[in-house]
Amino acid sequence: MSFDEEWAAARTTAAANVSMRLNQAPESGGQDLELNQDHIGAVGTEAHKLHSRLQADGKHAATATAEAAGALAKEGFASGAALTKLNSRWEGQVKTLVAACAQISNGLNYSLSSHNKEEQQLYAEFTTSKLDEYLK
Repeated sequence: MSFDEEWAAARTTAAANVSMRLNQAPESGGQDLELNQDHIGAVGTEAHKLHSRLQADGKHAATATAEAAGALAKEGFASGAALTKLNSRWEGQVKTLVAACAQISNGLNYSLSSHNKEEQQLYAEFTTSKLDEYLK
């Protein structure tokens, strides 16, 4: 059997397994998606705390690492350049995590705020429509 034939057979088997699992997924009980503001608020708060901690603690060793890399490079060790590269990569990863935490926190705050505004608008529209019924 050639590689292409084996690959096609593996894809067919995988697709059948996914389809079978999806068809056997348990019923959700007819419930809609529920927005629990307390849980979402707690996740947003934790994301904000993590954001703050990463900004401070993620750079904790940057100065010492840069000094060690400089000292190693000055003495002719190749590990000095590697340590500089590692430090740079670390700083980039910390910045990525800080941005992701901010995005999660801000996104959840926006979702909560948006949901509350929509709830208030629906309530106002419902109240107004009931008033219109009574006034007619």
